[in-house]
Amino acid sequence: QVRLVESGGGLVQPGGSLRLSCAASGFIFGTYDMGWFRQAPGKEREGVAIITRSGSTRWADSVNGRFTISRDNAKRSLYLQMNSLKPEDTAVYYCAADFYSGGVLSPDEYKYWGSGTQVTVSS
Repeated sequence: QVRLVESGGGLVQPGGSLRLSCAASGFIFGTYDMGWFRQAPGKEREGVAIITRSGSTRWADSVNGRFTISRDNAKRSLYLQMNSLKPEDTAVYYCAADFYSGGVLSPDEYKYWGSGTQVTVSS
């Protein structure tokens, strides 16, 4: 059974940093594309960053230069380093996995999802 568990969310001041982690189990992690997505209140879920099984990455324009996605296949873990956080980054952040996503940021391309972790950026 596929399981994705996010951690690392919390309350941070504007300009601060957070590192999200996603622990994966139930599938061969290294063979899956992985992604981070977020959903703010009243908005649709949107792609933040993805990393394919080959290590190719893609970011949303809104986070480019501030967020970094990485994976550790040996630890079956996905990470999102978030720097220079802004209030508009406030959302529930989700980890997602799919055997083949096509390297796109669309949530529709990902089959497996975690339950999310709240990130709030506020002074």
